[in-house]
Amino acid sequence: MHEIIIQFDDNHPVDILGVNNSNLQVLRKHFSSLKLIARGDQLKALGPEEALEVFDKKWKELIHFLNEFNRLSESDVKNILQSNNPSLKADEALILYGESGKVIKARTANQLKMVEACKENDMLFAIGPAGTGKTYTAVALAVKALRDKQVQKIILTRPAVEAGESLGFLPGDLKEKLDPYLRPLYDALLDMIPFDKLAKFLERSTIEIAPLAFMRGRTLDNAFVILDEAQNASENQMKMFLTRMGRGAKFVITGDMSQIDLPRQIPSGLVQSVRLLKGVKGISMVELDKSDVIRHKLVESIIDKYDKLKEIKKP
Repeated sequence: MHEIIIQFDDNHPVDILGVNNSNLQVLRKHFSSLKLIARGDQLKALGPEEALEVFDKKWKELIHFLNEFNRLSESDVKNILQSNNPSLKADEALILYGESGKVIKARTANQLKMVEACKENDMLFAIGPAGTGKTYTAVALAVKALRDKQVQKIILTRPAVEAGESLGFLPGDLKEKLDPYLRPLYDALLDMIPFDKLAKFLERSTIEIAPLAFMRGRTLDNAFVILDEAQNASENQMKMFLTRMGRGAKFVITGDMSQIDLPRQIPSGLVQSVRLLKGVKGISMVELDKSDVIRHKLVESIIDKYDKLKEIKKP
């Protein structure tokens, strides 16, 4: 019987072991041949030498992840234990440096999959719930492509579907009505491009933000094009959008199939296209889930509860 003793150093025990030792329970289940004892600011592990070596390696990956992303949820622990490369080294995760030197990077394993898939394919579908960073990551990839002169322009678009609110009663012209709806795209860009420079890009149409209907009849060459909230595109709109792809273009389609705001009689084009295009060479599909949520920690719990409600309501 061998043992190792690990000090928590500057990390709070709850941040590492989880609330009510939830992370520790995951570790105990995974390393069933070891006896893990947590006391105060240290953890003692007892068991076979080979198992202790593996445990020590994974523990260092857990601490690296906690220090890098300032979180370590139960889902994170499971992902790290099951993955051969969960720690997301900075040079692999980095996408670009944004406004005032802000580091913009993939913050989860599935976001990193988006980065890799975009390098290897010209069309990417990123599907997942709210808060998983799919849109933000896509915008970062677009800005990087523009900076690296891989494309000549960025086009960001959304279907103008009213998500429970009426746009018609908003004051102003069409642009003023739609700007609040497209605001998340502007916010992401402002994290990555200085305000004055972004204003020039928008003025020159180097960066274009427009409703999906504005894409009709166009051929989008040498552009990085993002269709956001794609679950609210009809089947005809989705076909129209996908066939706008021109030479030297990159297309990223993001959406959340649990938040379709289309009228009941109109099927979602995202659902159809994912089913239809799966396995097509040059098209990659990345699924994000609640473990990728990088908003407030409560968001993951909220998504989990709604998922369970959806299962109960199934006929």
